[in-house]
Amino acid sequence: MDLAGESNSLVSTVASSSSSSVSSIDTNLDCDSPRGGDVDHELLHTAVSSSVSVSVSSSSSASIQRVLSLIRSEDLDSRLFAAKEIRRLTKTSHRCRRHFSQAVEPLVSMLRFDSPESHHEAALLALLNLAVKDEKNKVSIIEAGALEPIINFLQSNSPTLQEYASASLLTLSASANNKPIIGGNGVIPLLVKVIKHGSPQAKADAVMALSNLSTLPNNLTMILATKPLSPILNLLKSSKKSSKTSEKCCSLIESLMVSGEEARTGLISDEGGVFAVVEVLENGSLQAREHAVGVLLTLCQSDRSKYREPILREGVIPGLLELTVQGTSKSRTKAQRLLCLLRDSESPRSEVQPDTIENIVSSLISHIDGDDQSGKAKKMLAEMVQVSMEKSLRHLQERASTLVRP
Repeated sequence: MDLAGESNSLVSTVASSSSSSVSSIDTNLDCDSPRGGDVDHELLHTAVSSSVSVSVSSSSSASIQRVLSLIRSEDLDSRLFAAKEIRRLTKTSHRCRRHFSQAVEPLVSMLRFDSPESHHEAALLALLNLAVKDEKNKVSIIEAGALEPIINFLQSNSPTLQEYASASLLTLSASANNKPIIGGNGVIPLLVKVIKHGSPQAKADAVMALSNLSTLPNNLTMILATKPLSPILNLLKSSKKSSKTSEKCCSLIESLMVSGEEARTGLISDEGGVFAVVEVLENGSLQAREHAVGVLLTLCQSDRSKYREPILREGVIPGLLELTVQGTSKSRTKAQRLLCLLRDSESPRSEVQPDTIENIVSSLISHIDGDDQSGKAKKMLAEMVQVSMEKSLRHLQERASTLVRP
C-alpha cells in the first residue's frame, strides 16, 4: 500500500537460540499498492535466550563499543557472540540500532564466510533487528552486499535459513530505495518458488515481500511473468482469512486480475479460488475485504456474461451487502458497483444510488440457489434497509435543525 516512512509495518521475530525460528511480517501501504502510497509500520517482538556465556547488561556507550570491537574481531567465536548481543540490544531500542549501524558491514561479511550455519543465523537475525524501523540501516545493509548471500540462503536446503532469508527480504523490501535493487537481482522468481514449496512461515513472509516489491511497476511486470496465481491462491486457501497473509494475497491477486484474461480465467478455473476470495470478502480485515471485492469487480467488469454466474454461485451476496454499509469508502463503492453488475438487467448505470441497492439485491436474491444463502442474504438486506432508513432519518433531522431559526 510512495512514502518510505515506517508507521505501518509489522515485524515479529521469535527466536530463543541461533537455531530457532523467526516470524516476520513487514507490511506497508506500498504493499497494498496499487491502492496507496508506501507507509511502513513495524512492531518487533523478539524472545531471546535467557542466558548467554558473557553478559552485556546495558546499552551504555562502553558496552556498545565493546560489542563493536568484538564484531570486528578475527576470532569467529567473538564475532558470533557479538552478533547475538547486537540482536539482543537492538530488539526494542531504536537508539541502539543507530549506534550499531557501524556493525552492518562486519555482520554482512559474516554471511559470506564459509562458517557454521549458526553464525549465518546469528548475523541474519542481528541484521534483521537493525533494519526494523530504520530506513538508513535497510539501505546500508543492501549497499554492504547482503543481498547476494541472502539470495543464496533463500535457496538453501535449511528451512531455518530460508525462513530467515524470507524475513530479511520482507523487511528490506519495505524501503523504496531497495525495491528496484532487490527486484533486479532475480529475487522475484525465488520468492514465488518459496510460496510454492517453503515452510508456512517462509511462504507468509515471501508473499508479503512480493507485495512490497509489487508497488514498483517494473517489479510488478516481473511478478506477472512468473505466473504466480496458483501458488498464491493455494496459500490464500490455507491461511486464516482475517490474517495479514490473506490481505497481501488478495492484494496481489487484484493486481493479477488487471493484468489480463489468462489470470482471470485461471482464478475461475482454480477449484475453490473464487470461494477463497469470497471468504476474505466476508471475514477479512477492512483492507483485505477491499482487495477481495476489487478482485471480483475486476472480473465482472472485464466480461460480465462470462464471470457473473461463477461469482454468484459462491454466495457472494451477503458479504457484498455487509460491505455496502460497513466497509471502507472504496469497499462500499466497489460493492455497490458489483451488485449492479450482478443483477439481471444489463442496462448501464454510471453509479448506483444508495436508495436503489435494495431493489438490485431483491432481484439478485430471487436467483440465488439454496435456502441458507437466500435466507442470509434476506436478513442482511433487512439490516441494510434499517441502516439506510436510520441514516436518512438522521439526515432529515440535521436538515431540519439547520432550517430552524432562533
